[in-house]
Formats: sequence, C-alpha cells, structure tokens
Amino acid sequence: MSRTTTALFVGLVLGLSAAFGSFGSFVIVLVFGALGLVVGLALDGRLDVAGLLGRATEKR
Repeated sequence: MSRTTTALFVGLVLGLSAAFGSFGSFVIVLVFGALGLVVGLALDGRLDVAGLLGRATEKR
C-alpha cells in the first residue's frame, strides 16, 4: 500500500470520527493514529526510540 493510500485511509477514518462522533472520540482517534505512526516509524527503523527517550546505551 502506498503512502498516499495510507494517508487517504487515515484521513477518512478521522473524518468519519469527526462527523459521527463527539470531539472526545475525534481526539482519541487522533491520539491512537499518532501512536500508530510512532510505532510504524520505529518498526521501519526511521525512528531511534532509545535516543528519543534519552536512554541511549553506550557501546563499549
């Protein structure tokens, strides 16, 4: 699946949440989307989680 397709899907889900839910449900969907993005970037190796958390291990 291309990045454009993925972005379209995320936009549709957020739009449906905003249209049929309350503002609270929209925020919850947005937070889980951001968490999914962070997990995806970490799994792809494009995000250094240890460096982000400040727990980088020293190589000896």
